[in-house]
Amino acid sequence: MDVNPSGFADSGEFGPLADGLADRAFGDPGDPGNRPARLAVGVVGTGRVGPALGAALQLAGHTVVAASGVSAASRRRAEALLPGVRIVTPPQVLAAADLVLLTVPDDALADLVAGLAATGAVRPGQLIVHTSGAHGVAVLEPATRAGALPLALHPAMTFAGTSVDLARLAGCPFGVTSPEELRPVAEALVVEMGGEPEWVPEEVRPLYHTALAHGANHLVTLVAQAMDLLRTAGVAEPGRMLGPLLGAALDNSLRSGDAALTGPVARGDAGTVRRHLAQLSTVSPDIPAAYRAMARATAQRAVANGTLSTDAAAAVLDALDEETR
Repeated sequence: MDVNPSGFADSGEFGPLADGLADRAFGDPGDPGNRPARLAVGVVGTGRVGPALGAALQLAGHTVVAASGVSAASRRRAEALLPGVRIVTPPQVLAAADLVLLTVPDDALADLVAGLAATGAVRPGQLIVHTSGAHGVAVLEPATRAGALPLALHPAMTFAGTSVDLARLAGCPFGVTSPEELRPVAEALVVEMGGEPEWVPEEVRPLYHTALAHGANHLVTLVAQAMDLLRTAGVAEPGRMLGPLLGAALDNSLRSGDAALTGPVARGDAGTVRRHLAQLSTVSPDIPAAYRAMARATAQRAVANGTLSTDAAAAVLDALDEETR
């Protein structure tokens, strides 16, 4: 399939897309009769994300025709989720595909795009889609200059690299950034993968990704630290103990924000905070610093929303500062 924007390579502006893609992709992406034309899909980077999204597109009726992966683990993932798909070089993937998923680490994306464009691998009218949360479509500029149609589709989800990921895509929010003319195409592709498109303007893409990373990645660290402490306290299965508590805390915080704050900091129990720090100093070299940082942030938010008085907050902050003076 050839999808070619009229005059795009010269002007830098998107003309009307060719029939087949435009007629069925522009409009309401939730309309089953308004789906993108069937596409030959290529996947560059078969880490945890690429094979899952490729498999989701196959379930929607597209065909994954080629993929590239370097490590043995990435090849195994491709074989598991995209059985029978050829493993080739990135330029060969682009030669075979109408839609190319670039699912590589954030810091590798710019060099990959520049290299592919410099070698002439990018074709006019080709959909080039990256899944990096940190970047919008500016990082695809070398491909855009070669006539490609740039899309940034970031699934706000953690991936395991197994078939479980396909189920997780159902209802998964995707951060979508594209030229305005391509927004219906981007949103339609997200819906076809089972996701829910959320428009993210180019200029706030870094802030969007910072928010997700701060919430999800640091949550993993926080939970792992709590589990370590429970093991030290003799709890055989810390996950079973933490699961109901953390699940309720997450649900409450998503529903109520700062109003869901509980615990010694939110109550102003400075004595309990001191005892916590005394315990932590005997069992961990690194967790006390994390506890102090999170407790300070919690106190500040509790004051801001009226949960904690300024006097009580001062006592808590004083307790947090005692051993660092």
